Amino acid sequence: MNRPRVLTVAGSDSGGGAGIQADLKTMLAHGVHGMSVITAVTAQNSLGVQGAWELPAAAVRAQYRSVVDDIGVQAVKTGMLSSAELVETVAELVAGTAAPAVIDPVGVSKHGDPLLAAAALDSVRTRLLPVATVATPNLDEVAQLTGVRVESEPQLRDAAAAVLTYGPRWVLIKGGHLAGDAVDLLTDGTEEHWLRAPRRDNRHTHGTGCTLASAVACGLASGRSVPEAVRAAKEYVTGAIEAGFALGAGIGPVDHGWNLGRGTSRG
Repeated sequence: MNRPRVLTVAGSDSGGGAGIQADLKTMLAHGVHGMSVITAVTAQNSLGVQGAWELPAAAVRAQYRSVVDDIGVQAVKTGMLSSAELVETVAELVAGTAAPAVIDPVGVSKHGDPLLAAAALDSVRTRLLPVATVATPNLDEVAQLTGVRVESEPQLRDAAAAVLTYGPRWVLIKGGHLAGDAVDLLTDGTEEHWLRAPRRDNRHTHGTGCTLASAVACGLASGRSVPEAVRAAKEYVTGAIEAGFALGAGIGPVDHGWNLGRGTSRG
């Protein structure tokens, strides 16, 4: 069977809720073969990030080439790229790969811990975003990258326009931090797709951004259009948030296996 293959390029979350671990769980839930390039190792749990250690660019490049040159990929997803050197290395690799790329410009963790050096922001703008098929920033990341601060739903258009100036084909502005329904805006500057879901009363949302971006990559690898892939990913992550479960003393993860009929929140 020619199963779709998706490669995640991201940091490791030792608590298993976000990063590489969340990406691979999402890929399993979508029936694709997940592969990984680890960019950093974090000491992380439900309370926050206690430490992070970046891998050398040579190690990141070697992992990427090892997978792509032998196994091949139908989509690439990027997450935590902590330094300008890693951003530029991964941007070069993605640009040379004939597969759609979902770029999640991770800036801070769910707990507010910084995961991207300030010196790397310009590299994200000028090197990484231009190779994105879809960029998936949240509102904090939009402000970090563009200076645009969103406080109401209509301002999502301003955020999208600002990010699109850096060259991604599509941008998905995640409006989950706004009050009311969870509203996201997907646009390529010409057509707009507004995605709405009822806000779930569940504080256990660790890994939401990683999970959504990975689900989009799974859809693209399976041959869906960008709007189709994003809409399906929104439905998946909404269910995962609803099934999110307590873990440790802080914020627990979403349930990546909720759609398999045996999610972890069921014991």
